[in-house]
Amino acid sequence: MHDLLERAIEQATHRGAEYADARIVENQAETLLMRDGVMEVLDSSEDLGFGVRVLLNGGWGFASSHDLRAAEFERVTELAIRIAKASARVPGENVDLGPPVTSRGSYLTPIQNDPFSIPLDQKIAVLAAADTGMARAAGVRVRESNLVFIKEKKWFVNSDGAQTEQTIIETGGGMVATAVGEGEVQTRSYPTSFGRQQLTAGWEAVEQWDLPGNAERIGSEAVALLTAERCPPGTSDIILSGDQLALQVHESCGHPIELDRVFGTEAAYAGTSFLTTEKLGTFRYGSEHVNITADSVRPRGLGTFGWDDEGVPAQSTPIVRDGGFIGYLMSREMASRIGLNSNGCMRASGWNRIPLIRMTNVSLEPGEWSLQDLIADTEAGIYMETNRSWSIDDRRYNFQFGTEIGYEIKNGKLGRLYRNPTYTGITPEFWNSCDAVCGDQDWKMWGTPNCGKGQPSQIAHTGHGAAPARFRRIQVGIHQ
Repeated sequence: MHDLLERAIEQATHRGAEYADARIVENQAETLLMRDGVMEVLDSSEDLGFGVRVLLNGGWGFASSHDLRAAEFERVTELAIRIAKASARVPGENVDLGPPVTSRGSYLTPIQNDPFSIPLDQKIAVLAAADTGMARAAGVRVRESNLVFIKEKKWFVNSDGAQTEQTIIETGGGMVATAVGEGEVQTRSYPTSFGRQQLTAGWEAVEQWDLPGNAERIGSEAVALLTAERCPPGTSDIILSGDQLALQVHESCGHPIELDRVFGTEAAYAGTSFLTTEKLGTFRYGSEHVNITADSVRPRGLGTFGWDDEGVPAQSTPIVRDGGFIGYLMSREMASRIGLNSNGCMRASGWNRIPLIRMTNVSLEPGEWSLQDLIADTEAGIYMETNRSWSIDDRRYNFQFGTEIGYEIKNGKLGRLYRNPTYTGITPEFWNSCDAVCGDQDWKMWGTPNCGKGQPSQIAHTGHGAAPARFRRIQVGIHQ
């Protein structure tokens, strides 16, 4: 594989490219979906192809193909060169990639049990047991459970001398119970919403989630929500669960720190960012309890790998420290614009897509509280768990989130069940209202396998570590 890539690089540099890189990507995926006791999806797929990216006369060119014959590598490389020449006719910023990237080595996601080696009937049995558990809750109208397994192998070479090989393994799974009645439709999800939790892990993750052991509970909660009191509107202290906070971090922290958005290259599709470059090192992003890190090294994160798609090694970058904004997600080109080096955030969703700046594992660092003690310390408020809906502007500034379930907090104890709880805020004001974050015992890595960006569209898999946290005087509920 590396020989084919090396020949493409040699051809590109011989034709005048100032820089070139090439990737071969092999993807294997397996998806299982059960709905109401029936296996509706049982799919296995494989995908293989390559892409060549070149920089010539200050213009980028990219081309790709699923045909791995040597002649096709020559054709695709020549096409990338022609595209780069055409791009260079449009005036733009001078491209500086910073210091050479000369990474060498191999990487494999550390797992205990390869999910592709687990017998199919064992996987189906997990979904069937989860379905049976949800069915025990009278009033559940629709039951869904799923498992997803992905194995992606990449070979990478660039004209700086880098040569890497890595295999990333992901395991996902989840279930959703939908109850209907009393003029209401309510859902409960586990381990989190949007179908599933997903991690860079093996079959052991499925065993730890224990879908069958949690199925009846989520079914019963969906039914209970049908007659629960509506979340009262007003101003309240809130405690967000770890999985809800992970999405809050994704939307209001992860996206605005993508440096390509800051410079406007995503404005047409994904939007821009309020975190413009003059704020770096000077802006008060949150309270002293807010510490956010972007890394590609933490175990089990969907943003964990050996090297990004520019060959930059995995690393950890402080984004917010003690509430102060100090870091971005960067590529080689974007980092050089602000006098820094890439922190390895360039990833493509497949062999036929050009790399973009994407979130790695953007995580809220743990604090010192336990969830039990945090609730006990809250005189009055609302505990909110598992996302149901969200809306945020294209600068990532104003937002509204809704969760599947909420509980009244009164005199330090959980009380009445609330349905359709919502909260709204402005990003820096919201994070400055944070006065407590739970510790390591409640901190988990969560996966977001459905982050869209780019044209043509790319779906990225990102990670977000979080523990429950408290926010003071937040606008909650919907005013009639």
